[in-house]
Amino acid sequence: MRVLRGRAASRDADREVVAAMLERAAETGQASVRAWRPHRQLAFGRRDSRADGYETATAVADACDFPPVERSVGGRAVAYTGNTVAFAKVVPLEDMRIGMDERYEATTRAVQRALWRLGVPASRGEPEASFCPGDYSLRRGGKLVGVAQRVRKNAALVSGVVVVRDHEEIADVLDRVYEPLDIPFDPDSVGSIAEAGGSDDPETVARTIEEMLVGDEQTIVEMLGDADAEPAD
Repeated sequence: MRVLRGRAASRDADREVVAAMLERAAETGQASVRAWRPHRQLAFGRRDSRADGYETATAVADACDFPPVERSVGGRAVAYTGNTVAFAKVVPLEDMRIGMDERYEATTRAVQRALWRLGVPASRGEPEASFCPGDYSLRRGGKLVGVAQRVRKNAALVSGVVVVRDHEEIADVLDRVYEPLDIPFDPDSVGSIAEAGGSDDPETVARTIEEMLVGDEQTIVEMLGDADAEPAD
């Protein structure tokens, strides 16, 4: 299994890394894992882009110093402060019609075990009116983790976001952004690993999630080139 660490030098280049992981799995059958700190941004989902208030929402995000982007996976808007951790696991498929629930369950359990190891006894579920609502979320008080999945011919991507710290800043910008999108949102629904008593170090969080996603697989580690990303061990 390939393990990618660090991030690309720009937001667009960084998104292309995950797209390339999916393409490679489809072409070669090689699985891969990545856990990293994305550049500061506010990532909107495709449903957001079709909302009447989308242009206003992107302008609000930009004014709050969260450059807006549109992502191809996931539901509603998610904020990344630079300390937020994202994860992605890409696996090859023989039949794209089967296995979606199993992949969701396996990835969510792996991230939950990572949070336990980090000192946070997170449970399944999420508060009412939380960000990017979904069936595969983790919470400890507020929502800590959201999980999404994208399936294409011969490969699947299960990915998500982990709020390490900065939950108040994230809640504030999402409150401002969700309003023009007409999405119910409670700022108090946002939690963080730090608030729940766990590690507030994004690098520690990323490496722990990486370990749980990889499991017992043998790995080949590849480093990406952004000097601001986490260093190699």
